[in-house]
Amino acid sequence: MNDIHNPVETASLFRHGSSRLAASLLMILGLGACHKADDRPTAGQQLDAAIHKTERLAEEAKAKAEDSGAGLKAKTEETFANAGIALKNATESAESSAKVATDKAIDKMDDMAITTAISAALAKDPEIKLLKINVDTKSGAVVLNGSVPDASVRDRAGAMAKTFNGVQSVDNRLVIKAQ
Repeated sequence: MNDIHNPVETASLFRHGSSRLAASLLMILGLGACHKADDRPTAGQQLDAAIHKTERLAEEAKAKAEDSGAGLKAKTEETFANAGIALKNATESAESSAKVATDKAIDKMDDMAITTAISAALAKDPEIKLLKINVDTKSGAVVLNGSVPDASVRDRAGAMAKTFNGVQSVDNRLVIKAQ
């Protein structure tokens, strides 16, 4: 026990012990620094973050495209519906115009046929054939113009005009002039 109380040995022990103690402290501090968290992300963490961000942006773009596509689809359907309505209206209008034009053409043909038939019948009558009687027809309304020698010829020409199909009325404007 004397050795422990020896001042030279105690100083030597303290010197060797304190350098061991200092070395141990440095080692502990060094190891502690190894486990210190670094605020900067590692390359792998940065790559993972970039992939996650890209996936999130892709999902957002997909959602926007789907919304935009649905809107475009609805707008296209609306445009086609409007075009269908316009086409239907144009077709109905064309049909109506064609019917009106056809009716007018038939009326004109009917009017021409009536005029021709009355003129031919008047030309066959022995008393009327030598007279100049003008026959005009519009929408089935016949107008007789010209001059005749007496009332009986005038009345007979009017009566003959009334006998043809399609004649709606006869306006007998024949004037009696003695010859």
